Amino acid sequence: MEQRTESPKEVLLEVKNLKKYFYSKSGFIKSNVQAIKAVDDVSFTIYKGETFGLVGESGCGKSTTGRTIIRLYDVTDGDVIFDGANLSQMTQSQIRPYRKRIQMIFQDPYASLNARMTVGDIIGESLDIHHLAKGKERQEIIWNLLERVGLSKEHANRYPHEFSGGQRQRIGIARSLAVNPDFIICDEPISALDVSIQAQVVNMLQDLQKEMGLTYLFIAHDLSMVKHISDRIGVMYLGKLVEVASSDELYDNPKHPYTQALLSAIPIPDPDVAKNSHRIVLEGDVPSPMNPPSGCRFRTRCRYAMDICSKVEPVLVEIEPGHFSACHLNKNSEGVSFQETVQND
Repeated sequence: MEQRTESPKEVLLEVKNLKKYFYSKSGFIKSNVQAIKAVDDVSFTIYKGETFGLVGESGCGKSTTGRTIIRLYDVTDGDVIFDGANLSQMTQSQIRPYRKRIQMIFQDPYASLNARMTVGDIIGESLDIHHLAKGKERQEIIWNLLERVGLSKEHANRYPHEFSGGQRQRIGIARSLAVNPDFIICDEPISALDVSIQAQVVNMLQDLQKEMGLTYLFIAHDLSMVKHISDRIGVMYLGKLVEVASSDELYDNPKHPYTQALLSAIPIPDPDVAKNSHRIVLEGDVPSPMNPPSGCRFRTRCRYAMDICSKVEPVLVEIEPGHFSACHLNKNSEGVSFQETVQND
């Protein structure tokens, strides 16, 4: 009997040692230039057709990562390889054809839409830039996109201020679909919406993914929603990627202390279950990306911090198949795993 083998996943995006620094001048004569390490040596891979979730506290660098991938920010160092092409080394004119294949849904559905343009012109602008359609064909595409995201063609002649927040985000999604992209960066697309609308938008994104074969980078801080939509999840802290695993594996078996703290903060709707749950409260403030701690950046807030944590920066290593973590406690010098350390604590 012939044994069936699963076909290997096809890589669409590969981020290698990505760095994005912003520079700030300080002091009386503004001569002291300091680097704000918003994204510092981040690496991950996204496969075709999957949703890769990127989570972390506000200011951890997840949105900057997305904007740097699409080259809204120039890359300080590292590589962004999209379908075999290195976007980080391209000029703006060279990268223009790839902008048609990579689109972005922004966090603020109002600020990202031009208030002086009608919805039809907002959606059709990318068609004009890439010379994809004119006249009646352009109009038909706009109407079709509006209906696809749950609006009607009559909305094409209205302005953004005439819509609710959820409707404006649908317009932003329609705009991102206009050029028939392969990859969409969803930069906290539901954080500004009501909870009831969030579920509608996420379900719509999943339906569109199935219909059009889309690949998503889904950036958010709502961990429960990220689990719902993502195949794999990466956790960021202060510009670093500290853990990567499949959605179920990350929630069932978190290895990094920061991931455990994040998951413990998810509200539990059942009061009986919530009463018996243990919440990990992180002490102290998030350090400044301008002057991050030596060694492990999380050590100043970690209750398991050891001497080695201040001297050696942990690297992201595969501790189980498909599960990566950057923590000295995952396997310390005595051969004791992080799980055993927690259980004995």
